[in-house]
Amino acid sequence: MTGRRRTRTIDVSVPTAPRRSARRRRALLAAGALAAGASLTAGCSAVPGVTGGSGSDTVTVMTWAPDGTKTTNKPGMPALARAYARWINANGGIAGRKLNVLTCNEANDSVAAGDCARRAVKEGVVAVVGSYSQFSDSFFPPLEGAGIPYIGGYGVTTTEFTRAQSYPVNGGQPALLVGLGKELASHCGPVSLVRPDSIAGDELPGLLDAGLQAGGHSRAHDEMAAEDATEYSAPADRALRQATAAPGKKGCVIPALGERTSTFMDSFRRSRESYPPVRTDAVLDSVDQTVVDASGGASGPYEGSYVTGWYPVASDPRWEPMKKVINKEAFGDNRVDPADPGVQTTWIAYTVLRAALEKIGSGDVTADSVRRTLDDGLRVDTGGLTPPLQWRPSGPFTSAGFARLVNAEVTLQMVRQGRLIAAPKDVLDVTRTLQNATID
Repeated sequence: MTGRRRTRTIDVSVPTAPRRSARRRRALLAAGALAAGASLTAGCSAVPGVTGGSGSDTVTVMTWAPDGTKTTNKPGMPALARAYARWINANGGIAGRKLNVLTCNEANDSVAAGDCARRAVKEGVVAVVGSYSQFSDSFFPPLEGAGIPYIGGYGVTTTEFTRAQSYPVNGGQPALLVGLGKELASHCGPVSLVRPDSIAGDELPGLLDAGLQAGGHSRAHDEMAAEDATEYSAPADRALRQATAAPGKKGCVIPALGERTSTFMDSFRRSRESYPPVRTDAVLDSVDQTVVDASGGASGPYEGSYVTGWYPVASDPRWEPMKKVINKEAFGDNRVDPADPGVQTTWIAYTVLRAALEKIGSGDVTADSVRRTLDDGLRVDTGGLTPPLQWRPSGPFTSAGFARLVNAEVTLQMVRQGRLIAAPKDVLDVTRTLQNATID
């Protein structure tokens, strides 16, 4: 194949949501408002042995995430939240108070997400902590109406970085995609982004393009695909054609299909037989050692790749406190994977909650007091898992449209000889790129 162009695959696995039209979204919001006083059907439960609301000796919070759906599922997030509560309560609570964790299945559905939020209001929770939902237009209005803070969302929508009652602990899609685009700009030819034809998927091209253009690169080809497809041969073929359409540097293909990325890679392997040899160059927050092993190890598509994420590698000793809680309170629960970024995000979010409750001390714990404590300059040390977290009315990324973003660190790992290891430059600070980014 002398003289033929080589193409790299960049797997960007950002969870996404089913597509909705603007009219449909407005209708859902209106329906949610009318249903605020109606009966709620979202599946919610509490930690066994702890009942009641946020009385003098009990603090009630909620964690939600989708489970049992055909697309992205994050059952480990509420499972860890419940394990955390059992651990906290077995060790005297927080500032002398028991922690009552309600959980809710967000079901990857806008109506269910709104139902979870309205249940949180009804139950009088003081915060929603360490949760995942792509339907910010559905869950933020009920929370905001009740003054309930949203601590440590997964960062799957840019809205989480704009709302005053949101307290994100990672850089979400903005940091990962803008940072990835900037890194790829210097060594990629044409870039193809394969992403879901959905509301959340619609946010991806602008973020990636901002990073690419910051590095002097042209925009990526935007290839939309069904999020819940069982095979992706057609979009894989189109992405490959676009990535090899111009001479010069090797093209790059970036699948951003959440849990369907592995399905895409199966189709991609077959499609690439008609194109120059390819390899995976970078992966966003979706690949651990088990995925590398299952794909063929050193001979698989991930060999030589960079794996980008928000936090240190799962083997880092800074995760030991979390692992001890998992071993003690969730041993045998295969939903709680310490390498899952959702589980990791939930741990950090509850670290923030604990810091806020300890700061309040013997004072009244309400949604308002938790929010005021976070807004009054509370600086949260996460044991080195993130930079110190502190939220201010006007943050360093306000000019870029991400006023609530406080953590712009992106971590890098590499797949070498079939093993996932820390990259030599294992942490990237994308502050400047984000601050200069212009998102359409």
